[in-house]
This record gives sequence, structure tokens and C-alpha cells, in this order.
Amino acid sequence: MRIYRGFHHSQLASACALTIGNFDGVHRGHQAMLALLNSEARHRGVPSCVITFEPHPRDFFAAQLQKPEIAPARIATLRDKLLELSECGVDQCIVLPFNQTFASLSPQTFIEDVLRKGLGVKYVLVGDDFRFGAKRAGDYAMLDAAGAAHGFDVARMNSYEVRGLRVSSSAVRDAMGRGAMQEVSQLLGRPYAISGHVVHGRKLGRELNCRTLNLRFTHWKPAASGIFVVQVHGLTDQALPGVANLGIRPSLDPNDVNGGRVLLETHCLDWPNSLGLDGGYGKLIRVELLHKLHDELKYDSLESLQQGIAQDCTDARQWFEQL
Repeated sequence: MRIYRGFHHSQLASACALTIGNFDGVHRGHQAMLALLNSEARHRGVPSCVITFEPHPRDFFAAQLQKPEIAPARIATLRDKLLELSECGVDQCIVLPFNQTFASLSPQTFIEDVLRKGLGVKYVLVGDDFRFGAKRAGDYAMLDAAGAAHGFDVARMNSYEVRGLRVSSSAVRDAMGRGAMQEVSQLLGRPYAISGHVVHGRKLGRELNCRTLNLRFTHWKPAASGIFVVQVHGLTDQALPGVANLGIRPSLDPNDVNGGRVLLETHCLDWPNSLGLDGGYGKLIRVELLHKLHDELKYDSLESLQQGIAQDCTDARQWFEQL
């Protein structure tokens, strides 16, 4: 999949079949939409294309209004979203910066400058609740009328349901917030996972006899938090069982190098000898969150923290034994 920042690139195809959305999580509803998009693209002999946004539009408006509480919890990082879009067979993805200029575009300007002149769309597929343009003034009827006037097809896809439940990013966030990871897997069609390069931290895990792989996130509000049973991919040929803390680690001093920042700290239950003590640093790993053990806890001493970690490791081993 080719990835572009903005749509002013000479390498972009002169025509495409397009869908537009945030695609947070790339859940089963998104996957069904992308399968239809790819089919329509092949039928027309053009590449399939996704427009998505970074930051999320609601992040932008939350910052503008100085109301961080209205920003959505994020299911996936941009890296993981792009990876899943690629796995779905999308030919090209355009990441548009959602800023004041873009937020101010009228629906008519968006159709003319982005869809027609920028991308030469032949087909546009949207969801049943699709809105676009400044103040969300554009809707499906307006887009459909523009397509009829300018020679591109427009289609709308209805909601996708699994066992009577409408699949949506909101439903995924709700399940993640409740720690219902099996339900999350059903909505996503795969185990929930986070990927990234392993970075150096304070190395407190060495003092606690619990070495960790650290993935750090900038300006990210995760939909899930707590202590999880996990599997780690990317260190060896086989997935490695482990236990992970996703969150801000309330037991640490807020002035700590990682204090107050979202971090995924993963401890492999059995560290491969072939990697050596520092063999994880810099590696690109994927951590699947399979089962939530409990919320983050604040321990009053390093000794109690060490005891808590030991119990989490015991509980994780027992969970794997029951599979």
C-alpha cells in the first residue's frame, strides 16, 4: 500500500475508487467496506484509495475548545491503522492533516478540490452516517447529487452487525474500556494488538527482576488500560507469552522519565536466551492483548510493587495453562 501525506503528489493515480473515514481500529465493519471498495475498484480498473485523518477530527476540536475530555479514546496508533488498511488490500492511503484550513472547507469545495481535481474519483463509498465539510454540512444526498452531475458513482453501505450488535469504533472502545478483550476480538475479527519499536526506559524492571519491553506513545489516549495477559510477536519466530501494563504506571514518581506518559510495558514470561539481555531494544514488535487481569494499581513501595508483578505473572501463566 502506498501512503501519502496530503493529496498533492505526482505519484498518485489520476483516478481511484475512494472511501473516507477515521477507520480507528479497522474493525469488521470497516473490513467489509474495504472489501466492497476493492471489488468496485477492480471492476473499474482503478486503484482503491482511503482518505483518513491525523489527528482525529475530534482531537482537533477538543484542542480548539480546550476540552480534552471530548477527545475520543484511541483504539489504534496511526502505525497500526495503516498496517491494518494494508492488510485489507487497500492500494493507496492518503493521510490528511485535520487542521483549521481543512475543517473550514465547504462541502462543495471538498467535492471540487479534493474529490474531483485532487483524486479524480470514479467511485465513492461512504458509511450510512457519513457527513463532510465545514460544520458537517455535507451528507450522502449532496454527494450523490454531485456524483450524478460530474460522472462519478456514489454508494452507501449500511451498518455491519455481529450477533445483533452494530459494529462500530464506539462499540470497540466500550468493550476495551470494560476490559472485555474477547468481545473486542469479535468486533475486530482478530486479537487487539499494539505495535512499535522497543525503547529504553528507566530500567526499573531490572531492579524488580522483571525486565520489560517498552513501547511509548506520544499524545495518545488509549481506549484500554490496565494489566493484561499478552502474546509478543517479532522477537523470535514464535509468539512469546507475557504480561503487560498499559497506562501511566501510578506507582512511579510523576517526575520519572516516563512519569505520566502512556507506556506499554511488556514482560515476557520466558525470555529467549538467544536475544541476550539487551536484544529487544530497537526491535519492531506486536503485542496482542488477550485477557485483562485488572486495572492499574498504585503500590506504596517497590517491595509491594514487586509482589504485585509476581502475582500478575502467576495469574498470566495460569491463564495460558487453561487454553
